[in-house]
Amino acid sequence: MFVDKVKVFVKGGDGGNGMVAYRREKYVPNGGPAGGDGGKGADVVFEVDEGLRTLMDFRYQRHFKASRGENGRPKNQHGKNADDYVIKVPPGTTVVDDDTKEVIADLVRHEQRAVIARGGRGGRGNSRFATPVNPAPDMAENGEPGIERYVTLELKVLADVGLVGFPSVGKSTLLSVVSAAKPKIADYHFTTIKPNLGVVETDDGRSFVMADLPGLIEGAHEGVGLGHQFLKHIERTKVIVHVIDMSGLEGRDPYEDYQKINEELKQYNLRLLERPQIIVANKMDMPDASTHLEMFKERLEDDVEIFPISAITKQGLRDLLLAIVEKVEITPEFPIEEEVDSEARVVYRHETKEEPFHITRADDGAFVISGTEIEKLFKMTDLSRDESVRRFSRQMRYMGIDEALRERGARDGDTVRLMKFEFEFIE
Repeated sequence: MFVDKVKVFVKGGDGGNGMVAYRREKYVPNGGPAGGDGGKGADVVFEVDEGLRTLMDFRYQRHFKASRGENGRPKNQHGKNADDYVIKVPPGTTVVDDDTKEVIADLVRHEQRAVIARGGRGGRGNSRFATPVNPAPDMAENGEPGIERYVTLELKVLADVGLVGFPSVGKSTLLSVVSAAKPKIADYHFTTIKPNLGVVETDDGRSFVMADLPGLIEGAHEGVGLGHQFLKHIERTKVIVHVIDMSGLEGRDPYEDYQKINEELKQYNLRLLERPQIIVANKMDMPDASTHLEMFKERLEDDVEIFPISAITKQGLRDLLLAIVEKVEITPEFPIEEEVDSEARVVYRHETKEEPFHITRADDGAFVISGTEIEKLFKMTDLSRDESVRRFSRQMRYMGIDEALRERGARDGDTVRLMKFEFEFIE
């Protein structure tokens, strides 16, 4: 099964907790705090493995959670950092944040890596909180939570050449005779339901990768037929080889076919038409094919090379392959994402800072506090120690939560809820 798009959940490892400890050696009076920091949580890292060809493995495992860092130790010993959680992906994988739709990584080279979800830093031990006023603090931090997010993995096959055209024009047959690929070939439309790749070698020893892409039809960019699902695979190709059935056996006009397919490429992505094209006039062994080819040339206004061939009889294949490899060698890569020269141009964006907290009312009348910053502080608070709880209360007060609750009508004894915990508001 060819799987080229999947949604998965990733979570970086939480940081290890800091420790509360004190020096207790003999002959060392007033030893003081000696609790070590926790270790960093593991990052979730995607790495390209050129041995993979599809995203099939992600159909069976869609949740990836990295391990947490080790907790701090006595004698100011730092907890061990967790090793990265490395997940293998095929070359050509684009990783997109499911919420913001931002492209996180575009992975194309073997062993190329990208951090998708960072692990949290380790919590600080009690020795970090020592001050002249409080030389022996009885508190430590819990580890910072790791980043968690849903991401969409989209595979766009890595091929130098993409074969496009209407169904049953002979794309699969052409690929099968010029390479060792064995695509499904039959006398009905949409025989090909997944991209097929083959390595093509020319007479002079040069080679390139050719992809047979499923047949496009009019309206493909809007999701008609299989086009919307597989148009994306053309995005990485350097050269587009447009295969046209010149026999006219199915009653279609070869020139209109050419125009319609180019319109679909244009509607899907304007940059696709920047790639060099080669027209392959296939099925030239059939009656009337030569007549149709002459009529096609008369109507063609684009400056595109035309190669008459017969994939069945292998007529004209040598000249076609040499022309394709020449185009491949002189055509640069087309980046999927626009790259901006950071030295030449600096882009400043005004981004509204997220509010540190929000206060709402629940159905039972309780005041509910939420927000990324306050929830992170709460998770890093060790609620088992009174001094840590008092520190968290001070942090809430400095953030303005106490005053905001009063403005919302909170009175002495009202219930305040933060995540799964409830507190009592006290004046």
